[in-house]
Amino acid sequence: MCLEVSFSRRNSNKMMHMTLYWGKDVTLLIDSWKTESWLSYLLTLLACFIFASFYQYMEDRRLRFRSLASSDPSPPPYVPLLPNYRRSAKFATALLFGINSAIGYLLMLAIMSFNGGVFLAIVLGLAVGYLLFRSAGDEKLVVENVCACA
Repeated sequence: MCLEVSFSRRNSNKMMHMTLYWGKDVTLLIDSWKTESWLSYLLTLLACFIFASFYQYMEDRRLRFRSLASSDPSPPPYVPLLPNYRRSAKFATALLFGINSAIGYLLMLAIMSFNGGVFLAIVLGLAVGYLLFRSAGDEKLVVENVCACA
């Protein structure tokens, strides 16, 4: 049995890389995000770097909200109308988990462009973001998964 794959003429000039390549011509995430000059390529790499660092910042926020949600809920006895902050902290944790998941998957899809510069920008952004936001010396925060994009 033979399978035949045909493409229309419209898509015949597109090339999708399946191996790591180096060059300034890259299409990232959507068809309208194309880099055709060195300036647009460098701005794309900067955006990938910032986005990856932002991922680590948001992950730090999520872990802090999670530790707040699981802290001791006993309020002082003299404040009877204290709102239940644990419920809002759990909601914020769930919301941040969803946002972080979306950011992580977008970073993964950007890496799947197989451009070496995009790969390095994202990995360096994750490392710098971890250094700036998640290695502050808070031993109370426990990470259940050591994967950078989990």
